[in-house]
Amino acid sequence: MDRTDTPRLYPQCAACPHEWRERFCRVDGGKAHVGCPTAADADLCRESLQRLQDDPELMEFARQASLQEADGYAGRHLGYEGLSPAKPRVVEIVEFARRMGYKRLGLTFCGGLRFEAATVHRLFIGAGFEVCSVMCKAGKVPKSELGIDQSGHVDLNADEETMCNPVLQALAANRHGAELNVLLGLCVGHDSLFIKHAEAPVTVLAVKDRLLGHDPLKAVYQMEHYYRWIKNC
Repeated sequence: MDRTDTPRLYPQCAACPHEWRERFCRVDGGKAHVGCPTAADADLCRESLQRLQDDPELMEFARQASLQEADGYAGRHLGYEGLSPAKPRVVEIVEFARRMGYKRLGLTFCGGLRFEAATVHRLFIGAGFEVCSVMCKAGKVPKSELGIDQSGHVDLNADEETMCNPVLQALAANRHGAELNVLLGLCVGHDSLFIKHAEAPVTVLAVKDRLLGHDPLKAVYQMEHYYRWIKNC
């Protein structure tokens, strides 16, 4: 399908104008926005469920993920308005890995978060897991192998600079039997390469945001105020 010919038919859930509890995906007889995938892509809804039903391992993964979601809240007996968050993400990762019976976790991290990675590594070990942790610069491959000269270095005074190597990180995690990969602070693009080449499922503990202390939503929250300049980027 040529997306330029049908600019309003693809899903636009983020732009849905209907109140949360009135949406078609939430209630019978609900309101559907243009391109609503629940309404317009019913065949894909059926296919997605069929894929789960055809793969017992995938079905169990999805089931445990949904149970973990529910356990992330306190006050469920009070109804939707009484919900409150109960656990940080790092705890949920530990709990989900236990639910799945995993023994070995992969911890894939950026060197810029090496101190955080050391803390997480100790936490996972203390929780009873084996941990295969691989830093981004593993392999010591120079950026010249990517066709990048000194002008493309982070340190412009360095004659040689080691590239981030997420493909190697993925291959190492694969070889050493990581059953669940945890990403910690990989750069934009590097995280994509890791996810593409990893064999085991991948979850994200934190993403890279050099400016905002690895909390990219700060810019989103402030986009109508101090970070309004981002709308012109």
